[in-house]
Amino acid sequence: MQSIAEGSNSLANQRSSVDEVDDLVTYALNGDFVAFDKIVGLYKERLYSVIYNMTFNHEDAADLTQDTFVKAFRSLSKFKRKSTFFTWLYRIGVNMTLTHLKKKRARKFFSFDQILSGEISNKEIASLSSKETSSVKNTLLNELHEKLNEALSKLSDKHRTIVVLFEIDGLSHKEIASIMKCTEGTVRSRLHYAKLQLQSLLGEYIHN
Repeated sequence: MQSIAEGSNSLANQRSSVDEVDDLVTYALNGDFVAFDKIVGLYKERLYSVIYNMTFNHEDAADLTQDTFVKAFRSLSKFKRKSTFFTWLYRIGVNMTLTHLKKKRARKFFSFDQILSGEISNKEIASLSSKETSSVKNTLLNELHEKLNEALSKLSDKHRTIVVLFEIDGLSHKEIASIMKCTEGTVRSRLHYAKLQLQSLLGEYIHN
C-alpha cells in the first residue's frame, strides 16, 4: 500500500508541476517577465545539458540555450498547449541545435563513461583498476574517448539527437517523438539503429 501511495504522490507532484508551469506561461503571455524568468530557472540546466551533449562545446551550448529561451519567449503566442511546455521548449532547442550542427558540422558528443554505461568488456579497459597509475588510465581513457567520438561522428544528427535525449536526458520514446515530430516507432527504430552502429564501430570495447 505504501508503494501505491508513493506512486500517487509522485503523479500528483508531476501534475502540480505541469499546472504551475501552465500558470507561469499564462502570466508570461500577459507580459510578466518575472514569470518567464521562473520558467527559465526551471528548465535552464536541463536544456543546457541536452544541448551540450549534442555539441560538446560549453560556449555553443550556453549560446544556444539562451537563444532557445529568447525564441521561446518571442513565440509564446504560438504555444497552443497541445503538448507540455517542456516538450515545446525542447523542440525549439533541439531544432536550433540541429541547425547549428549542420552549419558547423560539430562532431564531438558526450563522455565515454556516459555512452558505455559501464558495459566494459575489453581486457585493456578492464585493466583500468586501482593498480594502474593515473597517467596510464588517462592515456587509455583519452584514446577510448577519441574512438567514441569517431564512432559518433558516423551517426546522422537526428540519430545522435535521439541517443542524447534517450540515454543522457532520460526522455521517453513518446516525449522524443513529440520533440522530433516523428512517430514513437521511428524513435525506436533510430535508437536501435544508432546503438547497433555504435556497437559495430566499438565492438572491441562493449558487449553486443
